[in-house]
Amino acid sequence: MLPRPAALTLIVSASLLLAGAGLAIPAAAAPPVTLTPALAAAPDIAVANVQAHLTQLNTIASSNGGTRRSGTAGYTASVAYIKGKLQAVGYTVAEQTCTSCTYRANNLIADWPGGPSDQITMLGAHLDSVAAGPGINDNGSGSATLLENALVLAQQNPTMSRHVRFAWWAGEEQGLQGSAFYANALSTTQRSQIKAYYNFDMVGSPNGGYFINHITSTAAAPMKAYWDSLGLQPEENTEGAGRSDDYSFERVGIPTSGYAAGASARKTSAQASKWGGTANSAYDSCYHQACDTTANINATLLNRAADGVASTIWATSVGGTTTPPPTGCTGSQLLTNPGFESGATGWTGTTGAIGQWSSQGQAAHGGTYSAWLLGYGSTHTESISQSVTIPAGCSATLTFWVHVDSAETTTTTAYDKLTVTAGSTTLATLSNLNKATGYTQKSYSLSAFAGQSVTLTWSGTEDSSLQTSFVLDDAAVTVS
Repeated sequence: MLPRPAALTLIVSASLLLAGAGLAIPAAAAPPVTLTPALAAAPDIAVANVQAHLTQLNTIASSNGGTRRSGTAGYTASVAYIKGKLQAVGYTVAEQTCTSCTYRANNLIADWPGGPSDQITMLGAHLDSVAAGPGINDNGSGSATLLENALVLAQQNPTMSRHVRFAWWAGEEQGLQGSAFYANALSTTQRSQIKAYYNFDMVGSPNGGYFINHITSTAAAPMKAYWDSLGLQPEENTEGAGRSDDYSFERVGIPTSGYAAGASARKTSAQASKWGGTANSAYDSCYHQACDTTANINATLLNRAADGVASTIWATSVGGTTTPPPTGCTGSQLLTNPGFESGATGWTGTTGAIGQWSSQGQAAHGGTYSAWLLGYGSTHTESISQSVTIPAGCSATLTFWVHVDSAETTTTTAYDKLTVTAGSTTLATLSNLNKATGYTQKSYSLSAFAGQSVTLTWSGTEDSSLQTSFVLDDAAVTVS
């Protein structure tokens, strides 16, 4: 896991370097799943096998200077170990070079054949350690857990209702760099195909607990159902929020969840009472240290995480368990006054931003009204926003049309910017570099906010010279 405070550097790639991974497939909405039959069908994951993988990772580190840091021989050997295991049982495996990572290294992506490829369940873990040690809990534990689950899936070879993709990330310890490189390179269609991303970072902490990312979300439901069935009373993973690779996917609108057992934060008395362990001591006292070896693992927590992963795969992706979408996922428009034809009705923000501008050379995309942010040629900030509630269990998409008109002539520097956010999540940033002669439609997934109310905001900043205008029209939030 990334240390706190974290400087999260999101690297954008122009293309996804995954030959043969089969990603460019038209999108379709994924129905939610019925959990009960899948829970009974999921296989047991032998924790001894997971621990055997950890032993191999520890040996790799010992043979390469005591570390598996991204960009080192220890990391490269870790990739080779997992890749060999997966190829031997029939996975389509690709290495994606993170060219913008601080330490150039490869992500490892593995696809199991079967299931509709436009309906993807994706599971990931970072494979790198810090320089100080072998990183067996952080994050050999997540990496080994996914590897053994991938091998068991291949051995069971069930009929698939979704496609399953596994990933092992480079550069997490330098700022989530490998996963951000991958997620930001996905096209809008490719993002919509990934119905949920599950992350596993530190799932064997020696004094750990049972934590779930976004525990009340639709994506988390199968994970929570399994741990609830064991009476574990899991809690929200507040310590890990924004500090591991799920955040890279969350930032591009893909629903996320995952298991964690805790890092350097201290276990409370209440947690020790229900989970055991030592109150007022760190979940992992060897966090980011040389002592993070195979001796630094709680086998009980590791076992329950590994079995919960299997339960989640079977619940979301094994055939015969899907049901129709819930009531409310009907393609309805959720925004009030989406085309601005009723003026500022339903919208808040800068007074006067919404109006009729055709006489000033800024025609609406549809009708006669639009929202015009900036365009002064001097220092200004302006914004508009509206809150929407995304029905639980639904996929949701934000679309809008934008005309970027600018007097800036640079092709390299973003002087004036428009940031599009959903709550605290940035969906996109446009600038004078996006100027064009007419309107362009933008589309972003809001499925990560299913079951929540979220405020959508278009916020612009303009520097002291040369105008850039951002004219918005015909917005929509649709669900399916």
